[in-house]
Amino acid sequence: MAPQRNTGADPEAELPEYAGQYRLAERLGSGGMGVVHLARSGSGLRLAVKVVHAEYAKDPEFRGRFRQEVAAARRVSGAFTAPVVDADPEAGRPWMATLFIPGPTLAEEVKRNGPLSASQLRRLMAGLAEALRDIHRVGVVHRDLKPSNVLLAEDGPKVIDFGISRPSDSELRTETGKLIGTPPFMAPEQFRRPREVGPAADIFALGSVLVHAATGRGPFDSDSPYVVAYQVVHDEPDLTDVPGNLAPLITRCLAKEPADRPTPDELMRELRSMAASYDTQAFIPAQRTDRPAAPSGAPSGAVVDAHAPPAPGPGRRTFKHVALAVGALVLVSGGTLATTQLLGQDDSAGAPTNHQRRSAPAAFSGWSTNPAGRASGTPDCSYGGGRLFCAQPGLTSALDPADGKVLWRHTSSETTLPDGGPVLSGGLVHVVTHAGRLLEALDPVSGAVRWTMPLSAYDRFQHAGGMVLLARADGTVTGVDGATGEKRWSHGLPGQTTPNLASFAGDGLAYVTSTTDDGTRTRVSAVEPETGNVRWSTRLTGTLDPVGSVRGAVFFASVNKNTQTDALVRYEPGNGKSLRVRIVPSLPQAQTAVRAGTVYLMSTLGGLMAVDMDAGTQRWRLETSVSRGSTPAVDARHVYLTTPDGRLLAVDAARGKLLGQTRARPGAQSDRVLGSLPVPLIVDGQVYASAPDGTVFAVAGDDPATW
Repeated sequence: MAPQRNTGADPEAELPEYAGQYRLAERLGSGGMGVVHLARSGSGLRLAVKVVHAEYAKDPEFRGRFRQEVAAARRVSGAFTAPVVDADPEAGRPWMATLFIPGPTLAEEVKRNGPLSASQLRRLMAGLAEALRDIHRVGVVHRDLKPSNVLLAEDGPKVIDFGISRPSDSELRTETGKLIGTPPFMAPEQFRRPREVGPAADIFALGSVLVHAATGRGPFDSDSPYVVAYQVVHDEPDLTDVPGNLAPLITRCLAKEPADRPTPDELMRELRSMAASYDTQAFIPAQRTDRPAAPSGAPSGAVVDAHAPPAPGPGRRTFKHVALAVGALVLVSGGTLATTQLLGQDDSAGAPTNHQRRSAPAAFSGWSTNPAGRASGTPDCSYGGGRLFCAQPGLTSALDPADGKVLWRHTSSETTLPDGGPVLSGGLVHVVTHAGRLLEALDPVSGAVRWTMPLSAYDRFQHAGGMVLLARADGTVTGVDGATGEKRWSHGLPGQTTPNLASFAGDGLAYVTSTTDDGTRTRVSAVEPETGNVRWSTRLTGTLDPVGSVRGAVFFASVNKNTQTDALVRYEPGNGKSLRVRIVPSLPQAQTAVRAGTVYLMSTLGGLMAVDMDAGTQRWRLETSVSRGSTPAVDARHVYLTTPDGRLLAVDAARGKLLGQTRARPGAQSDRVLGSLPVPLIVDGQVYASAPDGTVFAVAGDDPATW
């Protein structure tokens, strides 16, 4: 289903241009309290931004509830919800940005395809029980669990919309006489004793949701909400057509008294005992079939099974994909400003930002410093010209990599997070400020401003060597001299519409990509940054994102409509040959780095894997237990990544074994979820990372076990 665009003359028909630093592209849909827009983070992460209706923005009580919604959503693990990336409940129009979660709502799925099968119901019940356990564990009661608030993602159901949830320590309380919830899915106590609603109310709602999934109707069914309310409080539920083995468990969930209902843990135990072979795989895909192993060296048949141990020619599997539901709080596309930095030189650089240089271990004691002198958000750092340059809210600084000494600070009144780390381009330090709308070029020695350039007119920008490339949605690409800020060239590129930009250290080219509306083909153009001349251009199958360049070959991640990496592609422009290696099952929102022909992928759910593109096989896979870790940084021996709580992890690049990690540095806002984490820097055998408590720290890379 296509996203809903703005229509009509109502007050919401004219979109605000920005919510904080996020440029709003178009409207997905509108609910009772706000409008959901498409947007992208600075790194290109797909987001859904909920902007409150203007009329409610003037209501102090509603602002309080919106603050509560943001706080509740942030408390809960992103494994079972749409993680909060950013929010501002105090803005003129309060807003909240959450991660894109692909998949239909349960309401849409049942309406479109009818009731679920018994096995699907068991998986759904297990997934929702696990989600409620996670929600209740942090002291939150959802209070509005219903089919339209359950997203059927490929890795399991997600619970969304905490608009009327209540943390146990909240100062807000339900007013006498006010009923909050959706009657067919409310518990009896929500009608009788709304001030005393606890976690058991969510279990009652779970039972009602399961009946709807099994039958297409609720256990208490009437066109009148008043009749439904009476039925919920006084009548027995109608479980006709509910599978017999699940009916007793659902009946317990629908008990009139909260104390008689099972807990989420009890539900999980019951489901496991119900069938020894209980399938805990995600709700979607529903079926998997094994096929014969791909022969070694067969480019189009190479398959990587992300669950299987490394082996030549792992089995190929096929997956059923589900269309995106526009009614859910999700994002399918966007055109906001996105950036990737480029520093240093390395012929095996594999991520859009260069975070690696030669590795030559030397005696190094390490250090830790806070450039701002206080907790002020995670610094995003880059290396160039023998210095570290770091950006965080309201501050850009230069550090001595030897001891962490602050060499200079450039301050501003900005309170939002920077749009990526600084970049040394044309001999100047480039940093994006003012919520991604201004590029400042600073003197690397003093931090003084040399020149500035507004970015609001552009949708993408990319540093490539000593140039800054800017792209508009109409396909025009402009090259700007990084030293002077002067425009060198500007023109459209053949076959490129709404272009994305990428470049890689040591490559000398920039890559401009555009994907067809149906996602079946991607136009790739290799451009000389200084002149804008096209070196070569080709069309490749699928939705492809460039992720690295090694010895003239360009590597791409193939992303399906659910933003999962389902394959890796190596293209050789010299002979026009391409190799596609499938990733089975697909990895959700994988971040990718390339070194010497091996691709390293970090899934948002914690799976880290290495794929040998020459052999077309998986080398290893490690479950890191890190949700939403950074893009990997790789040298000859180690893979490094940072975590949301400020840890730096080191993994053996050859064997995939965890070697060491630093302590956590969570900071005051440890519940804040960033759109993307800064990538570790590898410089001369030392590793530099940053943390939410505002610190930048350095460790020796030769022996991670001593961290």
